[in-house]
Amino acid sequence: MPSYLALYESGLLTERIEKARTLLAPCTLCPRQCRVRRLDGELGVCKTGSRARVASYGPHFGEEAPLVGRFGSGTIFFTYCNLLCVFCQNYDISHDEAGEEVSPHELAQIMLGLQRGGCHNINFVTPTHVVPYILEALPFAIEQGLNIPLVYNSGGYDSVEALRLLEGIFDIYMPDLKFSKDIPALLYCKAPDYPTVVRMAIKEMHRQVGDLLLDSHGHAQRGLLVRHLVMPDDLAGTSEAMQFLATEISNNTYVNIMDQYRPCGEDINRFPELQRRITPEEYWAAIEAAHAAGLYRLDDRQRTFLFSWR
Repeated sequence: MPSYLALYESGLLTERIEKARTLLAPCTLCPRQCRVRRLDGELGVCKTGSRARVASYGPHFGEEAPLVGRFGSGTIFFTYCNLLCVFCQNYDISHDEAGEEVSPHELAQIMLGLQRGGCHNINFVTPTHVVPYILEALPFAIEQGLNIPLVYNSGGYDSVEALRLLEGIFDIYMPDLKFSKDIPALLYCKAPDYPTVVRMAIKEMHRQVGDLLLDSHGHAQRGLLVRHLVMPDDLAGTSEAMQFLATEISNNTYVNIMDQYRPCGEDINRFPELQRRITPEEYWAAIEAAHAAGLYRLDDRQRTFLFSWR
């Protein structure tokens, strides 16, 4: 059974909700440390005030195989983001106003609807900036029968302080590991501390849930799954990222090395180096880097390159 049910029964979930709300006034929820009073409607980098905004939700069949199963991963896409990459593959959701604000009761009903539809998990996409609101919704959902794993699907720019409040709540962590070097993180996310922050965050996530565990049907039940987007000219620092995972986390880490980078977003014209897709050679070099580091649990979906050019 998901670990959050025991936390709810013990009364500790209520305690975590209260602690999470204290991080909002002033807001120190994420590494941005904007220190705005979000509960009073003030907005920081994530442009989110006193309620979460949901852009879309539904069963998702494009996620990793252990999450999708037969009936899909129950994804909830939150509007806005605390990282705001200029090349974001969901730019319209992360940078622009989309969807509607939801109350804790409404968010709980979304979770329950996804469970009723047969989804194997509830997959919170870009949850970092709305952690307190997710926690507030959980008791309402649990009281009405929520009992499938929760997935924390983040950009990896998470504070250890906030993550510690989630111990025993999220069974599956799925962070991005975007950059290994500070200059690309500064240029494309205005977050030069990203490489340091993401390493600390992934270590904390792994401490809580360990390596990814699957049931007899191959469905993810608990553990860490890391995503890494291959970028043109190795701007993401793939070899360094794979070495970190293999040596400082676990060589049993489940990794999705992603090939879907494409130029998108309104700000990308300022960066000529980002204005092309990756080549097949760049992708396979990333796979070889993972193998060379000693990683062997790589997501094995079929890759199709529509075109590539330099």
